Amino acid sequence: MTAALAALPSLTLAATVNAALAGINTAEMPRVNQAVNNNLVSTLSHTHVASLAQMKLAGAADDTLQMPHMQLILKPSANRASALKALIAAQHNPSSSKFHQWITPAEFGSNFGITDADVNAVSAWLSAQGFTVNGVYPNKMQIDFSGTAGQVRRAFHTQINHYVARGQDPATSENHIANDSDISVPSALAPVITGVAGLTDFHPTHMGHSATAQYDRSSHQFKLSNAYLSSAKAQADAAIREAITGSNNVRGLVPFDMQTIYNTSPLYASGITGSGITIAVVEDQGMLPSDWTNFVSQFSLGGYGGTYQQFEPQPTSLPTNCTDPGGESASGESIETVLDSEYATAMAPGANIWVAICSDSATKNFFGGVYLAADNLINNPDPSGRPNVISASYGYGELKVDAASKAAIDTMWAQADAEGISVFVSSGDSGSNPSFNGSPITDMIAVDANAFATSPNDTGVGGTDTADVLDGTSSQYFNTTPNAVYGTAKSYVPELTWNESCGNTLAAKKVFNQSVLQVCKNILLFGAAPTSEGGSGGPSSIDAKPSWQRIVHGAAKDQSRDLPDVSLFAGSFGGYTWAVLCTGAAPCAPGFPTAVTLEGGTSLSAPMFAGIQALMDQALLQAGAFSANQGNVAPTLYQLAATEYGGPTGSAPATLSRCNASNGSKNTGSCVFYNITDGGNSSNCMQLTSVLGIAIPNPPAVPDCYMYGSASVLFGLATGNVGITSLSSTSYVPAYPAQAGWSFANGLGSVNAANLLGAWKKFDALH
Repeated sequence: MTAALAALPSLTLAATVNAALAGINTAEMPRVNQAVNNNLVSTLSHTHVASLAQMKLAGAADDTLQMPHMQLILKPSANRASALKALIAAQHNPSSSKFHQWITPAEFGSNFGITDADVNAVSAWLSAQGFTVNGVYPNKMQIDFSGTAGQVRRAFHTQINHYVARGQDPATSENHIANDSDISVPSALAPVITGVAGLTDFHPTHMGHSATAQYDRSSHQFKLSNAYLSSAKAQADAAIREAITGSNNVRGLVPFDMQTIYNTSPLYASGITGSGITIAVVEDQGMLPSDWTNFVSQFSLGGYGGTYQQFEPQPTSLPTNCTDPGGESASGESIETVLDSEYATAMAPGANIWVAICSDSATKNFFGGVYLAADNLINNPDPSGRPNVISASYGYGELKVDAASKAAIDTMWAQADAEGISVFVSSGDSGSNPSFNGSPITDMIAVDANAFATSPNDTGVGGTDTADVLDGTSSQYFNTTPNAVYGTAKSYVPELTWNESCGNTLAAKKVFNQSVLQVCKNILLFGAAPTSEGGSGGPSSIDAKPSWQRIVHGAAKDQSRDLPDVSLFAGSFGGYTWAVLCTGAAPCAPGFPTAVTLEGGTSLSAPMFAGIQALMDQALLQAGAFSANQGNVAPTLYQLAATEYGGPTGSAPATLSRCNASNGSKNTGSCVFYNITDGGNSSNCMQLTSVLGIAIPNPPAVPDCYMYGSASVLFGLATGNVGITSLSSTSYVPAYPAQAGWSFANGLGSVNAANLLGAWKKFDALH
C-alpha cells in the first residue's frame, strides 16, 4: 500500500497562513503526466516577433552565440489563473475580508505558480538539453536559464538569426537577433509552458525627449541650444513658437509648478510628503547620484527628508542576472533615469527613491534590464527589499512583442498587484502607436497599445499639454517673474492632449483657424517634418477589459484593456513648455548661470503620478489603512471618477462639465479629476516608398492611416505617403479624440492631489 501511494503523482497544497488566501483552494495535480519525448513536439503560437517579416535577414547566428539568462515563462492552470484574478479583485474590494491583505512572492508561487513537480520536470528537461538552469523564481512562473544559439535551435526547433531593422528614424538601421519562427517544445511539457523570453534582443524604448537650454534672465525663459534646433522638427517648432508667442524662447516648469498645478502643496503643509514610502524607478542605465542631490538643493526640497539609493536588485536564492549597466558619469548617464528619479521626488519630496538598474547586456530578454530590475524587486523574499510603488517609463507596441515576453510582463504586474505594489507605466510618446517615440508611425498598423502597460494590474499614464499658450491666457495662470524656487504657476492650468503633430485640434482652431486636415496639408507644403510626438493611447489586442474600466462615463464599448488610465503634463505643441532637470552634463546652479537640461514625454508623467501615489500611501496609512500599500490603484481611480463623471449610461452629473479641464481654475477647486476634452492623439503616419534612395518594392499598406499627401522627409533621406491616424483609410475619422469622460486620448484626465486624497479617504470610510 505504501509503495502504491508513493507512486501516485504528488499534490501541491496551497499555503493558507495568510488571511488573503483563506478559503482559496489551488491544490492541483501536476500537469506534466507523460514521459517527455523530444520527438513528439507541440508548436507554441506567437512565440516569435511577427514584425520580422518587415526586416532584412542578415544571416544565421553562429551556434556558439551565447544566450544568457533566458526566461522560460510558465503557464498556470486555468484554475490557478482564475483564483488569482478572484483574489486580486477581493484585495481591491473594501467590502471583502481580503481587502488589502497582500501576499508574499513565496505565497504567490505556492498558490498561483506551477506545481513543484512540473517545475522540476521542465528544469530537468532544460538540463538534459545542455542548458544551465540558473534558478527558479519564487513566483514559480519563470525559470532563468542560459545556453547557446545552437542549443536553442536543437531544443526549441527555431533558428536564431541576425536581422537589420529600421530604427525609430526610418533612415537609420539597427542590428538585432531573433528567433525566426515559433518555438516547439515536447508535447508532454506544452501544457505548462508559454514560451521563452530572451530569444530576441529588441528592447523597449524610453518615453522621453530632451534638449539643452540656457536661461534668459531678461525673459525668465530658456533659449534652446543650436544643436537641438538643427533638426527639421525643432525648426518647425521654432516657427510655431514665433507665430504663437512672438519669441523662440521656451518655458521650463520646475517642481513648484507641478506641485501647484496638481495641488500637492497643501499636503506638504499637513506633513504628507511621501515620508516612509519607497518609489522604485526601474531602468537599464544608471545616473550620477549627485544629480538628484543637486536637484533637491536647487529647488529647496531637502527639508522634506527624502532619500536616494541606486543599486542593482538581486534577491537572494535567484540567479545573478542583474549586472551594473554603468552610467554614473556626466557623459554616460541616462537622462531617462535622471528624469524619473527627480520628478518622482518633485511630487513626493519626502519619499525614498530607489533607482533600480539592470544592464540590457545581461540578457536577450525583449524587455531587457528594465524587466529584470522590476522582476527582481517584486520577487524579493525580503519585504524591506520590495517597494511600495514602481514607475516604469518604457514600452513598445503589443504587435511587436512575442507572446512569452508579453505574458512575462503581465504576470509580473499581476504579482506586484497581489503583493500590494502600485505600478505606473508610461502609455507612450507617439500618438496611437507607442513604438515610434515621436517619429512618424511607419508600420503595418497605426493603432497599437504599449505592451508594458496593458496589463489590468498596472496604471497607464498618458500625457497632457498646458492649454494656456494656445488659449492666450498665460498671464492668468503664470507669473512673469519666478519665485525663490523658480516657480511661476499660480494655480491649476487648462490642459489638452499632448500632441505636437498637425493633428492637434486646438492648435488647428486657435492658431490656424483651419481644419486639422488642411493644417496637415499646409505644413507638408512648407516642408515641415511629419511627427507622431504626443501622448499615446489605444486598445489592447491581447488583454481583456477589466470590469472596473467599464464603470465610468465615456468608457469605450469594447472588450479590450484600454490605455491610458490617467494623464499628467508631458509636453507641448511647438515644444514651448518643458520640465527642468539637473544633469551631470548640465548641472543646475543658483540662478541658472549655465545650461540646463529640459525634458518632456510620458516618461515625465508616469514618475510624477508615482510621486502622487506615495503621498496617498502615507496619508491613507496615517488615516488607519491596513498597510501603506494600495496595489494597482486604477480600480479605485475609476470608482472615484464615476462619482464625478457619472456611469456609462444615464444622464451625466453636473460635475462632468464643471470639472472640464478647459475651465482651468474657474469653479474647479473641488474637482478630483480634470476631464480633458480638448485635443486628441491622432498624429502623423507614413507609408515609406524609399529609404536612402532605394525604392521599397510593394510598400505595405498602413491600416488606420488616412493619407493626405506625399513628401520627402528626414532631409531627403526618405520619401513616402504621409497620413494621419484614422479609424478609416478612406476618410478622416480621428484615432483618437478627447471627449467628455474617459477617452483613449487621456483616460480619466489629470488630478487634483489634495482632493484625490479627500475623496479616497471618504471612499474607504464608506466601505
